[in-house]
Amino acid sequence: MASVRTSSSRPYHLVVFGASGFTGQFVVEEVARTASEAPRGNLKWAVAGRSKQKLEQVLEQAASVLGKPELRTGVDIIVADVEEPDSLAAMCKQAVIVLNCVGPYRFFGEPVVKACVENGAHHLDISGEPQFLEGMQLNYHNQASDKGVYIIGSCGFDSIPADMGVLYTREQFKGTLTAVESFLTVKAGPEGGCIHDGTWQSAIYGFADSHKLQSLRRKFNYKPLPSVGTKLKRRGSLFFSNEIQQYSMPFMGSDPSVIKRTQRFLVEEHQASPVQYGAYAGIGGIGNVIKLVFAGMLFWLLVKFSFGRDLLAKNPEFFSFGLFSKAGPTRKQMEASSFRFVLYGEGYTEGLDPSQGKPNGKICTLVQGPECGYVATPIAMVQAALTILNEASDLPKSGGVYTPGAAFAKTTLIERLNKHGIKFSVI
Repeated sequence: MASVRTSSSRPYHLVVFGASGFTGQFVVEEVARTASEAPRGNLKWAVAGRSKQKLEQVLEQAASVLGKPELRTGVDIIVADVEEPDSLAAMCKQAVIVLNCVGPYRFFGEPVVKACVENGAHHLDISGEPQFLEGMQLNYHNQASDKGVYIIGSCGFDSIPADMGVLYTREQFKGTLTAVESFLTVKAGPEGGCIHDGTWQSAIYGFADSHKLQSLRRKFNYKPLPSVGTKLKRRGSLFFSNEIQQYSMPFMGSDPSVIKRTQRFLVEEHQASPVQYGAYAGIGGIGNVIKLVFAGMLFWLLVKFSFGRDLLAKNPEFFSFGLFSKAGPTRKQMEASSFRFVLYGEGYTEGLDPSQGKPNGKICTLVQGPECGYVATPIAMVQAALTILNEASDLPKSGGVYTPGAAFAKTTLIERLNKHGIKFSVI
């Protein structure tokens, strides 16, 4: 089995694919920042994408932002295109791990996963698209397992804080943790903030295709997960949360789907008892609620029709009240933003039988960090990659398609994140 330990034959430990994209440029900066922490401080890495000229510009920008002139000439460039399988194969043969930043993944993700599996490179992405993530598991898990290749999805803000946060909460709870609800709040600075249009595009096609996700899930033939303790009640689509003292709604990202897959893995592989999960996001006061209801109704109406999807795709700022934009946030906006992700867990304290009575123990944990989309996401992705390079023996015993929680449960990923500004703590 090809493992990370026999990687010296490949010229690069990491290749950042899609390095000139909006998120890719920040992943490049994060790799450059942390390169000195690799084993023996000699992380070899390269950038890849369609345009050599744009990749040169990204290295130029990283060199001036970080004050590292050596980046201009010291980092190799690989020209590779999702539309050209041979170029992807050539890229994957040179990499121990491909950091894939080319989204929306439902359109561009699979060729890269396929090339990684066939050419023995591990693959990390930052997708928040359940249909893509679960589709890759269905189609490539066995092949990746045979090759000893790890395909680990959602290694960005979706879904490392949530997935590792649930594992952390379980570890800190003395007894059997049965359920967790998480509440995300995002704080912007005086200049406000926004999210790059790529996430908006993923959302448009994700909602339009939601029926396909249901039929995909039926193909797994899963038995329902055993439930322990009281069944977790789902909250309404809009409610006032006493926990965070603001109006809240279900979190629309991939966290619930990713965590369910992790819990299933832990039940099947390690006979752990599963944790039920509910994910919510704070939206603030009544003014935001009115905007959100209005924008949500328009979105639901338009997303059902192809002309509506085109309208939404072309005018993200208008239809999202400025929450999404084609330009993305400025560096100043990013520096002033942060997130808080609070997890409320309940369960049975040590010595109590989970099949008897109601849960009697509670725990509250916190994951907090910098701006989530373009500061925390690159940190999470790069630390996940360094974990694979440094802790190969603590990954699941065979390759395959995994969630972050399934892949990194036995590693020091949480400690690594703590050192890089994404902090896990018990409140």
